[in-house]
Amino acid sequence: MTGDRRHQVVVVGGGFGGLNAVRALAEADAEVTVVDRTNHHLFQPLLYQVAAGILPPGLIAPALRSVLKEQRNSRALLADVHELDLANRLVRAQGPDGRPLELRYDSLVVAAGATHSYFGHDEWAAFAPGMKTVEDARLVRDHILSAFEMAELATDPRERAEWLTFVVIGAGPTGVELVGQVAELAHDVLPRDYRSVDTTEARILLLEGATAVLPPFHPRLRRWTHRRLEQMGVQIRLDTMAVAMDDESVTVRGPAGEETIRARTRIWAAGVRASPLARMLAEQVDTETDRAGRVAVNPDCTLPGHPEVFAVGDMVSLHELPGVAQPAIQEGKYVGRVITARLAGDERVEPFRYVDRGSMATIGYRAAVADAFGVRVTGWVGYLAWAFIHVLYLIGWGNRLGTLYTWARALVFSNNRGHRIITFEEATDQCLHAQRAGQRAAPSLRPAGGAAGAARRQKG
Repeated sequence: MTGDRRHQVVVVGGGFGGLNAVRALAEADAEVTVVDRTNHHLFQPLLYQVAAGILPPGLIAPALRSVLKEQRNSRALLADVHELDLANRLVRAQGPDGRPLELRYDSLVVAAGATHSYFGHDEWAAFAPGMKTVEDARLVRDHILSAFEMAELATDPRERAEWLTFVVIGAGPTGVELVGQVAELAHDVLPRDYRSVDTTEARILLLEGATAVLPPFHPRLRRWTHRRLEQMGVQIRLDTMAVAMDDESVTVRGPAGEETIRARTRIWAAGVRASPLARMLAEQVDTETDRAGRVAVNPDCTLPGHPEVFAVGDMVSLHELPGVAQPAIQEGKYVGRVITARLAGDERVEPFRYVDRGSMATIGYRAAVADAFGVRVTGWVGYLAWAFIHVLYLIGWGNRLGTLYTWARALVFSNNRGHRIITFEEATDQCLHAQRAGQRAAPSLRPAGGAAGAARRQKG
């Protein structure tokens, strides 16, 4: 507290960590400002269902202002944070119109999350989009649906085969869930919608550099997932890594050597890298980031030498916790409680303790794996457990009921995907943007993420 001014808390990022920190500060004697590059909180575990046309974005991405409207000590700002000045306790950002913003803080919570990691090949972003934002999911959806439309138009069997080849790189939960949805679209949902092309002829490949799908899961669940995906028509390539890409193919290296796969649709689900703000923090406290770009924090989630600065979620390294939703949620709640206790005069801080609530992944309709509290289930039971937990963590009863209704309509009663709308312009963009981006990136070998982002912004 400085004079009569209320304690100022700035939270950078409205994801799982940031939002839970803000909500945990509801009773604190403080003014809380959350700054994010989007105006919504995104429930990322269901983002792949937006890409598959099952759910509309609004059900999993409520507006931050709507979420916080009843919390009178908080406000939300749409801005891009580009500097964290720890020495002067300032957050510098830029508004959508370019205007500079300076936010002074007494306590700072940085929950900037993570982005895609192409392992030193950022130019691949133009050819294999990842999925971290609503715009990413829309882009992937447009890729998938445009591929089927182009296959319907193609008269050359070779070209048609390329449009009907889908490659998902990375067999973690996101990759497994995505490839399962592509398989269901091709084999169950779309066959009766097309006349000139048999969508069941789609070739769907899942590439994984490790020796099993879902590497973090129990071996029994990994084996079950592998069998289930193969039953759905997915070709699984283990010990296989992408080594090159262009606008029409991906070259992989596996046990049998190198192979070039002709595929017009490639989706990246292989790795993530912490927000650049993690490195910015690390430089100011004279420490290093790990291989994933994460900054190490103290057991109470503070930065070394800066007890007023907290960092949580995917951008921090703490107890070797995975970069998934649960650590971010629990860390955000913990930090909010710590700041509230400090303002009440209680300086006794217990170190953060993570409670592992298990792991889950859905392979397709009525098929999922779940490992929670020592109980491992698959199939229907796993699917029901997965659905219950994910609906429970959605924000707002309207979104929960809307999601249940949409699932019932899309998966149970109609076997359809009601949110697979694209336009001629969007299909044209998908057909041409990778070629243009590749032509721009190739001469200079510069990262292509900007090109892909520009395409998304142009659509937006």
